[in-house]
Amino acid sequence: MTMRAVAITKPGGPDVLAVVERPSPEPSRGEVRVRVRATAINRADLLQRMGAYPAPADSPPDIPGLEIAGEVDAVGPGVERLKLGDRVFGLVGGGGYAEQVVSHERALAKIPDGLPFEQAAAVPEAFITAHDAMVAQGQLAGGDTLLVHAVGSGVGTAAVQLGKALGCFVVGTARTPDKLERAKPLGLHAGVVADANKFADGVRAHAPDGATVVLELVGGGYVDEDLRCTRPLGRIVLVGLLAGARHEIDLALVLRKRLRILGTVLRARPLEEKIAAMRAFEAQVVPLLARGLVAPVVDTVMDLDQAGAAHARMASNAGFGKIVLRC
Repeated sequence: MTMRAVAITKPGGPDVLAVVERPSPEPSRGEVRVRVRATAINRADLLQRMGAYPAPADSPPDIPGLEIAGEVDAVGPGVERLKLGDRVFGLVGGGGYAEQVVSHERALAKIPDGLPFEQAAAVPEAFITAHDAMVAQGQLAGGDTLLVHAVGSGVGTAAVQLGKALGCFVVGTARTPDKLERAKPLGLHAGVVADANKFADGVRAHAPDGATVVLELVGGGYVDEDLRCTRPLGRIVLVGLLAGARHEIDLALVLRKRLRILGTVLRARPLEEKIAAMRAFEAQVVPLLARGLVAPVVDTVMDLDQAGAAHARMASNAGFGKIVLRC
């Protein structure tokens, strides 16, 4: 049996992505095979396509895709939680741009009733990343002030909603005012345009005591500004490096404010840590999705053979929310 998948034919631009036929994967002990109905685009996919972010050893080396939504169509020995036909979503180390993928059953969660596959596919990476970074790593709690960078990104839109659901005062940054306006209905209380990577004074104008937790999705020079607008004992959780992996910061501020700077990544974690993040997501976020208190933000939906155009749209930074591929 075969399946359709999008493969990276060689390192390069969006045009190196091509639809190919591959053998259908078979589940091993504790695994299920998912008939993928939709997946979503992530920055890591673009880096992998360019040869800058190789897939983990246990994932297809040339098929990108970190999140899936679909139906269980085969079960391996020892599977207990899931059965054939269950609608599931979750994170995978790679291989999501395909009609079928295998996953450990505990790395998946059931999709809430009424949530279409195209919407469900926009959930896992954004909401698991945001929830794990802010709550598990940053210890965000009700009443805190949360600073979210790149509020128009998938993770950014998820973080704003989760911050609101937790009862936090949410401040966000974006490159353009229109993205800040679009984030307000999601729960953004105050927005600051990051002009020339400067935003600390603007954040302080809305939150004089400073941010309790910063979700740092940009990196580079943003971290230095974070130090200036984070309150004493605050936490800066570093998730993305779009603005660069190196920058000089004022270590005296870190000492004086007793700040914590934490780095986090999901893709490279061992299976047991990924399962732990999924279990926390299933217990604390899926119920919010089911009750309509948070929802995925979808920028556009394209077909699998339009993966190159989807990559180009993400690279343009023109979108707001997630770009989804229908499989």
